[in-house]
Amino acid sequence: MIVIKSEREIWLMREVGRIVAETHALLAEIIKPGITTAEIDRIAEEYILKCGAKPAFKGYQGFPATVCVAINEEVVHGIPGKRRLEEGDIIGLDIGAYKNGYYSDAARTLPVGKVSPEAKKLIEVTKESLDRGIVQAIAGNRLTDISHAIQSYAESHGFSVVRQYVGHGIGRKMHEAPQVPNYGQPGRGPRLKKGMTFAIEPMINAGGYEVKVLSDGWTVVTADGSLSAHFEDTIAITDEKPLILTRL
Repeated sequence: MIVIKSEREIWLMREVGRIVAETHALLAEIIKPGITTAEIDRIAEEYILKCGAKPAFKGYQGFPATVCVAINEEVVHGIPGKRRLEEGDIIGLDIGAYKNGYYSDAARTLPVGKVSPEAKKLIEVTKESLDRGIVQAIAGNRLTDISHAIQSYAESHGFSVVRQYVGHGIGRKMHEAPQVPNYGQPGRGPRLKKGMTFAIEPMINAGGYEVKVLSDGWTVVTADGSLSAHFEDTIAITDEKPLILTRL
């Protein structure tokens, strides 16, 4: 069942969404060659706690950190540690927070110093794929209108869309119904209604869409070793255009 949120509930999600957005803005300022992923995680956790919220991912199904990091061929769910960023890397940062009974969730992929033209294009196309999906999140549309907009844009630029991991409903729980695929034919699935809240999150690969999980049980990588990028926002469906809860 898809939970319809009241205006007050959406306001509370927007409050915690602002904390997530501010955390992303803070991290964007410190991403540079030489910093460790553990340091990135520490800074994020300290800021979220300072804002009176809790990291949503830490301890969730056993995940040990505040930020899911994904470098280069890593798609999602990488665990922060001693690894230092290098010039030319790209890094995906997935952050969730919880406050006043509600969750918000967002991801960004950032360049580390100067990156290759392919990496730059992948980041730009993935972000635009998310934006095009969000545009379709309006009352009266079908769920897969979001999915199709993401897939068609990404594939038109020669990239592929990860199938194994998808977006999701969000609210009082981190993951609520429905699943929000980033691929598929338009005009299918539930009809969208005011008060629905989704985390829309395209994961786009430079090579094939196949992925695998590493031996740590968490880190997802591209099967062919190609680069991957990830963008995500939590949004609410209104009477008009979608309300993005995780952007400043």
